[in-house]
Amino acid sequence: MGQNCRPPPVLDRAAIAVLATLLASSFVSVSSSSSNVQQARFAANTAGKATSAGGQQATLVIGNNNGGGAAGTTGSFEEFVAANVESYNVNKQIYAAKLKNGTGVKSVDAALSAAEAGAARYVVSADGKGRFRTITEALKAVPEKNKKRVILDIRPGTYREKVVVPYTKPFITFLGDPKSPAVIMWNDTAATRGKDGAPVGTVGSATVAVESDYFMASGIVFRNHAPMAAPGAKGGQAVALRVWGTKAAFYNCTIDGGQDTLYDHQGLHYFKSCVIRGSVDFIFGFGRSLYEDCAVVSVTAQTAVLTAQQRTRSIAGAAESGFSFLRCAVSGAGQIYLGRAWGDSSRVVYSYTAMGKEVVPVGWDGWNVARPERSGVYYGEYRCTGAGAAAQHRRVAWSLVLTDAQARPFTGTHFVYGDSWILPPPKPA
Repeated sequence: MGQNCRPPPVLDRAAIAVLATLLASSFVSVSSSSSNVQQARFAANTAGKATSAGGQQATLVIGNNNGGGAAGTTGSFEEFVAANVESYNVNKQIYAAKLKNGTGVKSVDAALSAAEAGAARYVVSADGKGRFRTITEALKAVPEKNKKRVILDIRPGTYREKVVVPYTKPFITFLGDPKSPAVIMWNDTAATRGKDGAPVGTVGSATVAVESDYFMASGIVFRNHAPMAAPGAKGGQAVALRVWGTKAAFYNCTIDGGQDTLYDHQGLHYFKSCVIRGSVDFIFGFGRSLYEDCAVVSVTAQTAVLTAQQRTRSIAGAAESGFSFLRCAVSGAGQIYLGRAWGDSSRVVYSYTAMGKEVVPVGWDGWNVARPERSGVYYGEYRCTGAGAAAQHRRVAWSLVLTDAQARPFTGTHFVYGDSWILPPPKPA
């Protein structure tokens, strides 16, 4: 991940002060046990996991850094977990009061509401039967600083192009047919040389990069079809989709690749009924994202890691980030880890999720966080099912089996403040 990656940005949204304050001093007050170690070894390219340019090759030992030192400050991590619940309860009470007073009906934010009122459609068809043959040509026709929803009606076919949705063009929709989806594909890896002769890095490897806000896609396949490198191969990162803008929603899409498939880079994101395929760290970044009714599939017979979430105290705004998986299905080949900690306070929660037998009993890995039981890593599971969930009693000691109250902040679109911006996809013309 992230060779030649620009430094992560400051998220442009209000921080939850009580969480940030507690996070700054949080320590997990549980000790870790070496008896749960799952000895699965593989090499992984960790270039760019740090925020600086460049990177280095490293051999990762999964399941061999589960701590084992003295417990942290008693109560502080429990207070942090409680703060998530309290924030949810407070917001719920405020919303209920608005409803009672007749002012709390679901309302879309003003910019989005205005944009939806004047939507335009461009037909894109690779066979020449539309206004544009390529997606890139259609995007060029969208005005700079666009303020209206522009729907690219992308007809079935394969579009072999590298696509960037620039930050100056918000309110773009890629609309395909879920029964016969358009496929956008390219084959760059982090090691691919750019026009300047230097490697493009993980950021530059993306087949589709969404830089703008208020993006939406429905019925689209995002694919990086670079040959899958063996874990640890230099420059093997190959991003199919990178989402940088905030308030982005994806419906019935397939995001298909190997290592680093989906760069959930930053912002508020919603994935509904999508399929995400990959191998190592194939959902990564520090977005605040809800994955609902999605299929998460490992495509490697070797060891797979589903998530590498970057939440950390050291990056302004990242303390609010996290991934929540709701009613998803986890399956595939080989051994599967639910996630490993890219950031010192990495946060991932799986709720009502079906887990295949490939999920290893220990479940999670602390990666290069030396004492995850004391850092603020937040890994939780709630009412999950399947053979991979049945071994929750053998998870690393610093993961959580959530109570009803602890799970509520993560089990709805409120996790991404969705009442103000999540809309259904447009209907076909």
